[in-house]
Amino acid sequence: MKEAMLYKKLADSKVACFLCGQSCIIEPGSRGLCGVRENRDGTLLTLVYGNLIAQNVDPIEKKPLFHFYPATRSYSIATAGCNFRCLFCQNADISQAPREYAIISGRTTRPEDVVAQAKKNRCATISYTYTEPTIFFEFALDVARKAHLEGIRNIFVTNGYMTKDALKAIAPHLDAANVDLKAFTDRFYSEQCGAHLKPVLKTLEKMKENGIWIEVTTLIIPGLNDSAKELRELARFLAGLDPQTPWHISRFHPTYRLTDRSSTPVQTLHKAREIGLETGLHYVYTGNVPGDDGENTYCHGCKGLLVERYAYTIRSSGLKGGKCVRCGTQLHGVGIS
Repeated sequence: MKEAMLYKKLADSKVACFLCGQSCIIEPGSRGLCGVRENRDGTLLTLVYGNLIAQNVDPIEKKPLFHFYPATRSYSIATAGCNFRCLFCQNADISQAPREYAIISGRTTRPEDVVAQAKKNRCATISYTYTEPTIFFEFALDVARKAHLEGIRNIFVTNGYMTKDALKAIAPHLDAANVDLKAFTDRFYSEQCGAHLKPVLKTLEKMKENGIWIEVTTLIIPGLNDSAKELRELARFLAGLDPQTPWHISRFHPTYRLTDRSSTPVQTLHKAREIGLETGLHYVYTGNVPGDDGENTYCHGCKGLLVERYAYTIRSSGLKGGKCVRCGTQLHGVGIS
């Protein structure tokens, strides 16, 4: 346990946590909505500092990040807990355990140990992922600082529900993020995730202002966020943020507490991809459909094939020096050759 960052002491030993958009007021002896920040006699503690529940070496394409040091390894870490309660969570066994069962599992690890393992495994980056990195913010920040000293870059795979204060603290050490933009209505966020849309949009805007490379993922769920109108509005927001922002459109499969929906029809993903491209986005990808043409990267200039993928594997490339070999158009991203 360690004293948390970004909170304020209130009367009667209560505390106000302003790490994320939930803005929890926590009574003595209680925890925030995330289940991993606890008020002990007026002091807010993080219960997951260095308490890692997952440590893996992943291809960076798994995050998914297609335009940030492609074909490299990323050392991926997570603790238990989350500040959302998504009914369709694919990692509910670790993300929701602290809130639902008051269980916090993990293995004690020091920041320097994480960095050492990343170096040992020849990882170009460290990804804070699987659950929500904001809820283990203090540890992520300490690791990120040490990683930069060793020339290792940092990635958040996040729901984007952090406050401006949290983003200000991590921004100097954060190189890239894949942000889940789960839908484009507040109703979806409220009913399906226990959150709100606006803070996520603000985070995307602030990340862009801070020069953080951004890619966005949307899980398309039949009947909930798959209307052409909503997808077009979401794509327009991303195009306004930056038309170079890669948009990953992923296929839903029934899981956790959302099992009354069928898997997303592949044609729905194709239609969403068409909408994104028509709206002006340069790079729109389909996910959870291995072998689909939408996994590939095409030149936004001549439309020629630049990068062919199968799941997390790059099979061929039409690039030279980061440019299209046919027309010379630059492929946007970081660490692309």
